[in-house]
Amino acid sequence: MSRSHSPRLGAIVLLVASLVGAVIALRAYFTPLTGVTGTLGALVAILATIALAIMALILPALKGNAARNAWRVLVLLGLAGTFFAGFLLHQWWICVAMVVGLIGLILDMALATRTARPAHS
Repeated sequence: MSRSHSPRLGAIVLLVASLVGAVIALRAYFTPLTGVTGTLGALVAILATIALAIMALILPALKGNAARNAWRVLVLLGLAGTFFAGFLLHQWWICVAMVVGLIGLILDMALATRTARPAHS
């Protein structure tokens, strides 16, 4: 993988996890007998995962460490809140998707740090 694309890998993992979480939340909201069909909690989970997907799209475009770090904190709060919502809704696959999103966020931080350091010769 080239150096120019490696920092985006974490954002891509976060985006995919958020979209998968949105699909799972949509299924829980609309499918009968899930226990959360039509509930406000499932609707909030849908909106939260869509917000996380939008945040994942914005993450690679941010310039400056302060802006990226502030955005990462917001993403982390979104992941934690959505994980908790999935936990309360007994939608374990939403929880799994948010853990994968956390891995993507960690990848984003690790790869950005690695590419920001000068190469040793």
